[in-house]
Amino acid sequence: MDIVKNGIDLDDDFGYLRVDRYNDEKTKKLTALYSELLDTLGENIDREGLVNTPLRVAKAMQFLTQGYSAKPEEILKSAMFKEDYSQMVIVKDIEIYSMCEHHMLPFFGKAHVAYIPDGYITGLSKIARVVEAYARRLQVQERLTNQIKDSIQATLKPLGVAVVIEAAHMCMQMRGIEKQESVTTTSAFTGAFLNNASTREEFIHLIGTKLH
Repeated sequence: MDIVKNGIDLDDDFGYLRVDRYNDEKTKKLTALYSELLDTLGENIDREGLVNTPLRVAKAMQFLTQGYSAKPEEILKSAMFKEDYSQMVIVKDIEIYSMCEHHMLPFFGKAHVAYIPDGYITGLSKIARVVEAYARRLQVQERLTNQIKDSIQATLKPLGVAVVIEAAHMCMQMRGIEKQESVTTTSAFTGAFLNNASTREEFIHLIGTKLH
């Protein structure tokens, strides 16, 4: 059963309580827009399967774009510690789910992020949270790659940052060219990763190696 009260959606269908928060005003406006969209497409918005679809989509879109309210620098600073460690730190295979801003279709894949500390480290989960904060927006993969890199560089001020993203884009697979197996890879580097070929090669080698 879904109960919506003051922008809070309580779902206890499966024996547990999940609380999702939504902006009431945005939900109302988006619901009306999606009702109009379905009607314009020629659908019967009063048929059983579509009665609550505009509301569900309104909530889904708020969830999928929740990164606009996130503050990546604050995420990193919330678990930022002094540490005498200056070797590569890699968090790889971070799942990403984002929305292409050109067609508002999903793209998804994995992000691999590394940095070389210069006096400060951050909690490992914070790296994944920064990726999530930027991914949950209307995006292009190139910008997403740079935003992750720039946020970590500006906040931690490490000796270098490396970001590689591999993703499949539904705008290429479901429409347009319809190439089902295509994968797009983007990369961005600063500091030691940009200026030192052996450091960059070590990073590329490690993200492609299964150690477990």
